[in-house]
Formats: sequence, C-alpha cells, structure tokens
Amino acid sequence: GGAAVGGALALVLGFSVGLGTIAFSTAGGLGALLLVLALATRRGRLETPVLLLSGVVVGSLLSSVLSLVLLMGGQDSNIVLRWLLGSLTPAYWDRVQVLAVVSLVGVGLLLTQARALNALSFGEEAAQRLGTHVPRAKWITLLAGATMVATTVGAVGIIGFLGLVAPHIARRLVGVDWRWSLPASALAGATLLTLADIGAQRILQGGELPVGVVTAILGAPTLLGLMRTRES
Repeated sequence: GGAAVGGALALVLGFSVGLGTIAFSTAGGLGALLLVLALATRRGRLETPVLLLSGVVVGSLLSSVLSLVLLMGGQDSNIVLRWLLGSLTPAYWDRVQVLAVVSLVGVGLLLTQARALNALSFGEEAAQRLGTHVPRAKWITLLAGATMVATTVGAVGIIGFLGLVAPHIARRLVGVDWRWSLPASALAGATLLTLADIGAQRILQGGELPVGVVTAILGAPTLLGLMRTRES
C-alpha cells in the first residue's frame, strides 16, 4: 500500500515509470512499514497480533490516500491506473538492474534468517529458548521483505497474489523448512509470473493485458483451491 501511494505520487509529479517511481515506492513502502511497526510496538516489544491489526488499519488509510492521489492526478490518473494494474512492458535495463541487486541482497538476508524462522514457527517463547534473537529476526525479515516488495511495485506496479500462491506451492513441493521453502518460493513466483506474462501477451489479439489482472484472476481461485486441499 505504501509503495503504491509513493509510486502514484511520483507519476502525478511528472516522473516516468523507472528509477523515479522505484525511489518513491521504496520510500513509501518503508515509511508504511515503520508506521505499522511503531503502532505495533508495546513497551519495546513487537507484538504479532497487534502488528497484523495495525497493518490492516494502515492499509485502509493508504487506500484512501491513494484515491486522493488519483483525484489530484486529474488527466494523468489513467497513467497511474495502468501502472497500478501491473505490467512488465517495457522492462528497461535500469529497472532490471535495480531489481536484481535488491532481490539478491534481500533473498540473501532472508536466507540468513531461515533457521530463526523455523524456530519462530513453534512460537516466540520456544524460539527464545532455542537461542533465537527474536526481535532481530523480525526486523531483518520485515525490512528485507518490505524493501523487495516496494522496489518491485515501483518498477512494474502491483502484481497481486504471487506472494500468496507461490509460497503455498513451494511448501507443497519441498516442505515447511524455510531453508528450502524460501528459495523454492522465489523460483515458483518467477515461474508463475513468466507464465502469466505469456498469457497476458496472447489473450488479446493485437494488444496485451496487464499481467497484474491475469495473476489476480488466476491467483484467487488457485489460492482458494490450495487452502481447501490443505484443510481436507
């Protein structure tokens, strides 16, 4: 949400999709994360239930702010809306290079926390007894994930459901161990995005659908199917 507001604001101010939107989106995404963390921290401790609730509240606020930015955009609102739907076209090398660097650093940081995340799956108290520095693991995971997401939104817009569907598929294939499911999620997400982009280019004769529309249409029923299969 914060990345979307930042990128939309950049477009309204006259920046084209590229390094300008990436910078604004990254700043917006990290700003939103810090706001959520500030709201969720009680007596120096980050409480997960409050974190989730704070995220919902801040997300609703950012949706309203995004609507305000679109109204401010006037005639440029169509440009913002097309960007928000998500598209890989055109993918210039300046964007690809930024995404490559941020992704490599972010994934590397997350992999260093794989054992901590495995311990946290048993609960915070259990993780502490196992020697995990819980606050550090939370901060590194949240900052790395938010930075990668915000940078990606700035480069290609919002491409929904990949971040929900890919991890579920990865956990089905390699299990719940984060040392394996993290890289498997990255590969699954990349594969799904490539297939969705191929479909977006082929569905319309003489045109191309925003890939974010394709992932949303296919991702929602796929995620529901995975959830129902898991319950059964």
